[in-house]
Amino acid sequence: MRIPCPYCGPRDAHEFSYLGDATGTRPKNPSAPDAILAFHDYVYPRGNPAGSHRELWYHTNGCRRWVEVSRNTLTHEITGARFAGASIPDASVPDASVSDASEKEAVS
Repeated sequence: MRIPCPYCGPRDAHEFSYLGDATGTRPKNPSAPDAILAFHDYVYPRGNPAGSHRELWYHTNGCRRWVEVSRNTLTHEITGARFAGASIPDASVPDASVSDASEKEAVS
């Protein structure tokens, strides 16, 4: 499987470390009465979705940035990738490679 890093371009999945689901949201109030249960539900239970899913991958052997990947878990087809937490639209697989050094600076 090749993952399109928005900075480095398409790379083999072996260069990345998988974290998991990118759709979870951290509880906002750690002092709320149900905070222990909310944090437990945020950290431990994990679904096993079939189909389109957003995942977090860390580019360990590359730019060392977190990448949010949109992937179909049934076919392993990657439909987009962006830096985690970025508010820019998903980069399509062919456009994820940046060839010019000045463009790379603009992306980071």
